[in-house]
Amino acid sequence: MPTRKNRNRVLSEMSTSCLAFERPIVELEKTIEQLKEHTKNGIDLSGEIKSAEKKLEKALRETFENLTPWQRVQVARHPLRPYTLDYIRALAENFIEMHGDRVFGDDKAIITGFGKMDGKPVCFIGHQKGRDTKENLMRCFGSAHPEGYRKAIRIMKLASKFDVPIVCLIDTPGAYPGIGAEERGQAGAIAYNLREMYGLNVPVIAIVIGEGGSGGALGIGIGDRVLILANAYYSVISPEGCAAILWKDPARAPDAANALKLTSYDLMGLGIVDEVIEEPLGGAHRDFQKTVENVKASILKNLKELLGLSKKELLETRYNKYRKLGVFQEAEGPTPAEVAPASEAKAEEESE
Repeated sequence: MPTRKNRNRVLSEMSTSCLAFERPIVELEKTIEQLKEHTKNGIDLSGEIKSAEKKLEKALRETFENLTPWQRVQVARHPLRPYTLDYIRALAENFIEMHGDRVFGDDKAIITGFGKMDGKPVCFIGHQKGRDTKENLMRCFGSAHPEGYRKAIRIMKLASKFDVPIVCLIDTPGAYPGIGAEERGQAGAIAYNLREMYGLNVPVIAIVIGEGGSGGALGIGIGDRVLILANAYYSVISPEGCAAILWKDPARAPDAANALKLTSYDLMGLGIVDEVIEEPLGGAHRDFQKTVENVKASILKNLKELLGLSKKELLETRYNKYRKLGVFQEAEGPTPAEVAPASEAKAEEESE
């Protein structure tokens, strides 16, 4: 994670990787650092620094407390945002990564393995993006192939066999759409995971930490509890893809983001997710340590509740959770069959 590097290096990376609406904030941070450098030469600039810090706090609040859905999508994709391995390294003791699906190969877009949280074993599964072009190509930008999903369910079943709870970290724009992936059964691999995850007899917690794109996210997303970071998103399609289909114009992605109801708070209101994990002001990439603390507290709280259920109760609760999704109530009023004759009669009157 970039937050482990020195402060000046972090600011340098943020100035080149920041989002458009973040730029004034980054410029203020650079100004504060420059003022602090001058104080080392015996110049008293404490008043200027204090004033700049107040402006910075105000800018952060005004910007990040009023993000639009499209801006939240951009934050979820931020190049400095923590990825799965960052969380695993911070959360898990003695993590051992497991490789391969025992059928085709090892997909590096999916990380699987076992570690300990507070001394107790936990299985971690998650999408992994790259920090540079070379690593992104190796990990297919976090878009998994069928072998990645087969690896994931293989390790989940191993965890279930040895009674180890599972934590899935979701961060993908979607499953890899290439010809090779289709030839090796991409849709079937995801569908198989959906079915098999319902039958796992251990607690499963799924957390959307960045992008939650379509079936690629669902392939490891069937959990007893589905959590989401405040600036992450979860959607059946990307805003750009939706805009291209509906309006033949990917530039209308902000409109699509509004319509898709993909933000954490929208999803909470719709009952798709069970809990929103708050991020520090400015996003997870600005204070990784605080984000990890929030994520860990949420995992431990939910695990404690789930471990109190019997195997039968766990499976029944999981089944009922997903059966309730998509339930709707029809508005009272005339049916289409009743409306049609009246509309036809009105049309005839107007034509006469």
